[in-house]
Amino acid sequence: MSDAFPVTVFHNPACGTSRNVLAMVEASGYQPEVVEYLQTGWTAGQLGDLFLEAGLSPREALREKEAVAINPALLDAATPDEAILAAMIAHPVLVNRPIVRTPRGAAMCRPSEKVFDLLDRRPDRFVKEDGEVVELG
Repeated sequence: MSDAFPVTVFHNPACGTSRNVLAMVEASGYQPEVVEYLQTGWTAGQLGDLFLEAGLSPREALREKEAVAINPALLDAATPDEAILAAMIAHPVLVNRPIVRTPRGAAMCRPSEKVFDLLDRRPDRFVKEDGEVVELG
């Protein structure tokens, strides 16, 4: 069933939002392809395509908390997108997460409930790992 509606989650298992999104996809009845991008890394083409599909610029997809630690200059408004993209390829953790791609498009799923806009079915309710109940029905 999931082959007819493929779901890919670009996932960081250390991130609570990413874990919730993955669980939401699975609770909706999908067996997503999970890409642990911290292990696989990114290519310029892959990120460019994802950002284009999600309507994001590299700056909008930049995880600022990590940028402060890795290269604070990335937060400077004068830093071009090409430099941010190059930094993301060198340091995959700089890409905010999770990003989900389905036949309905791609999106940065923050907050995690955004993932439901990309799916063609969903559960009536979902309980996040912190106990928050999301009513969907």
